[in-house]
Amino acid sequence: MRNWDYYFITDSDLTKKSVLEDVKSALSAGCKVVQYREKNLPTREMVGECRKIKKLCAGKADFIINDRLDVCIAVDADGIHLGQDDLEFAVARKYLPDKIIGITVHNLREAVEAEEQGADYLGFSPVFETSTKKDAGTPSGPKELKRVLESVSILVVAIGGINMDNLLKVLETGCKSICMMSAVLTTDNVEKESKKIIGVINDATGKSKK
Repeated sequence: MRNWDYYFITDSDLTKKSVLEDVKSALSAGCKVVQYREKNLPTREMVGECRKIKKLCAGKADFIINDRLDVCIAVDADGIHLGQDDLEFAVARKYLPDKIIGITVHNLREAVEAEEQGADYLGFSPVFETSTKKDAGTPSGPKELKRVLESVSILVVAIGGINMDNLLKVLETGCKSICMMSAVLTTDNVEKESKKIIGVINDATGKSKK
C-alpha cells in the first residue's frame, strides 16, 4: 500500500498563482502524490505542463494524470485516475500494464468491484457536500467511507468537501489518505496549508512528522 497521506490535486480554476507554483508548494510541504486534473487546456498544452510537473515530482512524489490516457502515455506519468464514467479499467490496464491506476468510487459496491478489477487505489468521493466538482454526486458520508475501509485492502483516498473543520471526522474512520482542494488552493499559502494537513494526518495516524 502506498504511503500517501495528503493527496494533492491541481485545479487551474481554483489556483491563486499557477498550477506549477501550487505543485512546487505542495512538494515543498512534503506531499507524496500529485494528480493533474485539467479540463480547460488543449491537449498539447496539457502535455507541456505535465512534462514540467513530472520533472518537479521526480524522486519526490508519484505523478498521476486524471482521466486522460493519452496524456498519461505522452508524458510517461506514474499512473492515471479514472472516474466511474471514464475509460474502462481493462482498457487503461492494457496500455498501462505497469502503472498505477486509481478509480473513483461512491459506495461500498463500487469499491469492492474496483478492487476486484485490479485497481491500485480508490478515491472515495464525495465524503461531504462539495462545489469543486459539479458532478460529484450526493455525499456518501464518513459512515460509508468506514464501511469501504473495512471491506477493501487497497489504499482509499477520501475526497470531497473536506476541510480543517471536518478533517478529524474523516480520520476517525481510519482513513489515512486525504484530499483537500478548495481548502488549500484558495488560500494565499499552499505550502503552509499543505504542511498543516500533513501534520494533522500524521498525528491522527501515529506517523512521525516530516
